Amino acid sequence: MIKKIISTKKAPAAIGSYSQAVQAGNTVYISGQIPLEPESMTMVTGPMEEQVVQVFENLKAIACEAGGSLDDIVKLNVYLLDLKHFDVVNQVMKRYFTEPFPARALLGVSAMPKQAEVEIEAVLVLSGV
Repeated sequence: MIKKIISTKKAPAAIGSYSQAVQAGNTVYISGQIPLEPESMTMVTGPMEEQVVQVFENLKAIACEAGGSLDDIVKLNVYLLDLKHFDVVNQVMKRYFTEPFPARALLGVSAMPKQAEVEIEAVLVLSGV
């Protein structure tokens, strides 16, 4: 199977030994995105709504670079430091997705890179590939 590495300057650069995304066939696996602003590589530390918006903007930039869009996402994994933000994630998701929504897991975790409070990873399936 041929793998293609997806990378864009419109999303934060990888901060470890991984790629922003990897395409295998028509499936794209997007690495977990935290609320890093791509140009400055600084964390969005405002209200949780702003953090989640930044994460979805990062995911959107990578999906676009792969030749798709957020509409092509079939699965999301969401990680939160505090599950009290569950409703905020749902509210922001409704701005970026319409029904039928992608499959999703949402987990509470004890720590994330750069003291992030939210991280989201995605799997998308491209049509016509």
